[in-house]
Order: sequence, then structure tokens, then C-alpha cells
Amino acid sequence: MRRPNILVVMTDHQRADTAMPEHPSITPNLDRLAEEGVSFTNTFCPTPHCCPSRATFFSGLFPSRHGVWNNVCNRQALSTGLNEGVRLWSEDLSDAGYDLHYTGKWHVSVKTAPEDHGWTPHTVSATAGTLHGVRWDHYRELATRQEPMERGEGEILRPGYGTYRLYGAGDRTGDHDEQVLAEALDLIPRLSDGDDPWGLYVGFTGPHDPYVVPQRYLDLYDLEDVPLPLSYHDGLKDKPGIYRRMREMRFGQLSEREVREGIRHFWAYCTYLDAMFGQILAALAATGQAEDTFVLFLADHADYAGEHGLFAKGIPCFRGAYHIPAVVRWPSGIHSPGRQVDAFVSEADFAPTILDVAGLTSDRYFTGASLLPFLEGGGPPAWRDAIHTQCNGVELYYTQRSVMTRDHKYVFNGFDRDELYDLRADPQEMHNLAADPAYAPVKREMCARLWQFARDEEDTVVNPYITVGLAPYGPAEAFRQ
Repeated sequence: MRRPNILVVMTDHQRADTAMPEHPSITPNLDRLAEEGVSFTNTFCPTPHCCPSRATFFSGLFPSRHGVWNNVCNRQALSTGLNEGVRLWSEDLSDAGYDLHYTGKWHVSVKTAPEDHGWTPHTVSATAGTLHGVRWDHYRELATRQEPMERGEGEILRPGYGTYRLYGAGDRTGDHDEQVLAEALDLIPRLSDGDDPWGLYVGFTGPHDPYVVPQRYLDLYDLEDVPLPLSYHDGLKDKPGIYRRMREMRFGQLSEREVREGIRHFWAYCTYLDAMFGQILAALAATGQAEDTFVLFLADHADYAGEHGLFAKGIPCFRGAYHIPAVVRWPSGIHSPGRQVDAFVSEADFAPTILDVAGLTSDRYFTGASLLPFLEGGGPPAWRDAIHTQCNGVELYYTQRSVMTRDHKYVFNGFDRDELYDLRADPQEMHNLAADPAYAPVKREMCARLWQFARDEEDTVVNPYITVGLAPYGPAEAFRQ
């Protein structure tokens, strides 16, 4: 029996809620995929940053094991590639005879490229030689210009850095994602003519900020229909100071109308991407191989999109930047399509899942676990009851780890006050209970969970030195239960 083809489409910054049928974002192709497949509605990335999340997707490991902590294309990178010996699922598929092709954003390593991991590369971005950032010459030139004294629409003034534009309308003809789409549409029929099972990775860069979208997609949304997020009026007074600084210095410049415009543009961007995704699905259908193709749509991480008055992503550990879409269609392998699975899913689960779907086995360690039992209509006899995150910051560095159950979320912020939320009573993460004595037992239990995961994943965030061992309950809690 021929192994199924593997088609992965990954977006950048897309929130999970935009993939929900009840959400106002207009995504008919993703909705159809969900009707014909399975939606994993509680899927989370390990950190709100491209490179570590992508490395987790391909390796099935968390950052503490794969070694990628932040932007590998940045001159301030903590690491520039995977730890030695880390193997990606594509290498297993290639060794098993899969014809693998890669188009789009890489952003996993500048030490290696897709071709080093079993792929035939096409248009590939965010590889060695790419600089995400600026050099001093940029600021020398900026200093020769008169900086604006007043903001334009959707702009944020940043003296000495340059004005930031959050959203706008614009033609995207010929840009990165349009080129990647054209390449995918060319590859799909050619791959389908071969005798071997094939794999195709399509990596879009949208809906990454700034949210610049063709006008015809913006016209699908009325601003009056876009509400402020329920958490928008959070004053962040009980949160770490860096959270407040981001809002007060930057995003706080935006009026409430502009915040809603930013959300409107974000939704429109998701609609634009959905239209491209629809073309990919149509090209696959035209080959007659849709029945035997495992299609996975997901994002690397998400975007605050106005939650708590924030946009983009960064050190705040709020759900919005971690909760990602994940929808699978595999007609010949999914039982009872149209289901939603609300089990806690990690981005690390997709590597072992893809190997399982391809009928391959591996004895190497994975942080994640295969989702195939869920696709087959049941579920594993035991499944995780918590989600963990590992973040060391986004070019400004902060040690942050979190653990979330159905009831509570605890965030260890080595740089500032910790966070504890009662998610049943406060799903918007508005009220920080970390300093409430009544929740001390909960905080200790969550610390134990956090340190148990750190132990299992060989996390090195365990230094006991007096000025850095600042968790309320230290790593020995991992062994007390």
C-alpha cells in the first residue's frame, strides 16, 4: 500500500480563533478543510517566536532540546541553529523514499537549510545570509531625516528607531507569498505524476505584521462589526513591567478605532491567505490525489491582535500569541470527519504524527506524541493535562516559563513578578493572583508541574545562584510529588 502524500501549509502569526467556523474572519477554504477533517482547537506553540516554534514543529522537541531560542537571522541570536544530532521528520521521510519539496519560509537554522534535511529547495527565505534587523548605517541615515512629530493612520512613533506602521492597504502582487503560491501550484501536478509518495511544505509569511492587505479583502469587513477584545481595557497594573512598557510606549498610541482597524486588517489578511490556500487545495483536487494526501494547515505562532492592548508577539505570556490553528484532512485515514478535538496539543506533536501517518517508526525521543489516535476517532489512553511553554525573550532577553491546565495558568517570570490566573473564572487572564495567599497551594502545585517538565526536557533554567534562583518554589519541587 502506497504511503500517503504529505502537504503542510504553515502561516506566520495566525491566531487559532481565525480558524474557528464561528469566528468573524472569512476563511471558507479553511472552514471546508475543517468540515472534511479534524480541528485541534487547543493547539499551542512552545514560544511566541518564529524560529524556536518552527524548530519544534520539524523536530518534535522543545527549545531546551533542539537548541533554537530566538531569531537565528538576527545578529543578537542566542543560537543560530539546531543542536548537533537533532533530526527532523523530513529526514525520515526522505530516507523512506518520499519525494520532498520545500517552498517558502525556513527560519529554523542558518547553519543548515532545507536541502540538508531531505528537501528539494525551491524559493526558500530566511536562510543563511538573511539579516532580520538593521545595521548602524540605517540609524546614521535615519538621523539625517526629520522624524515626524505627528502620527499617521495606524502608525506608532518611535524616536530614533523610525516610525512603525501596523496596518494598511496595498497590492501584494509578486511578493514572497505570491511567489511561493505560484511555485506550489506548479509543483503539485508535477509531484503527482511520480510513482513515489511526495511531501510539499508551503511556508507563507503572512499574516505577520504589518498587516498590509489588498483593498478587496478589507472591503469584506465593516469596522463597525469589529469589537475591541474583552481584555483590551486591562491596565496591566498587576503584570510585569515590560508588559506595561510595551503598551504605554508603543501600542497605547493607537486610538480604540485604530486598534479595531488593526484587528480588521488582521482578519482581512487571514482571508487573503485563505484564498491562496483554496488555490492549493484546488490544485491538489485536480490531481485526483486528495483522498490519499495528509493535509496539515497550521501557524508557527500567533499574534495578540489587540488583546490586552497589544499586537504582534513577544514576552507577554498571554494565550493569544501561543494559541495556533491546526486543522488536518486525510480522507482515507480520518474517522468521522468534521470533528473538533479540544485536547491539549503541542506543536511538538506534529513530528511524531507525520512519521506515524507515513508508517514510519523511530526510537528517538520526542517531547510531543502522535495525534494519529485522535484522527482515527478515539484518543490515547493517557494524554497530557497541561501545556508548557519555554521562552527566553525576543531579542530583549527574559527567562520565562509557564504551565497551563484547564483550571489555572502559572507563569514564572525570572525578570519580574510571576503570574497566576484562575482560568475558569478569568479566561481573559485579567487578574493576576500570584500574590494572593489563598492561591499559595495552587502556585506550589503549578511550580512542581513546571519543574517536572523542565527536568524531563533537560531545561537548564535551574541555576541556584542567589541573584537568579528566583522562583517561589525551586527545582527540587520536581521530586516532591
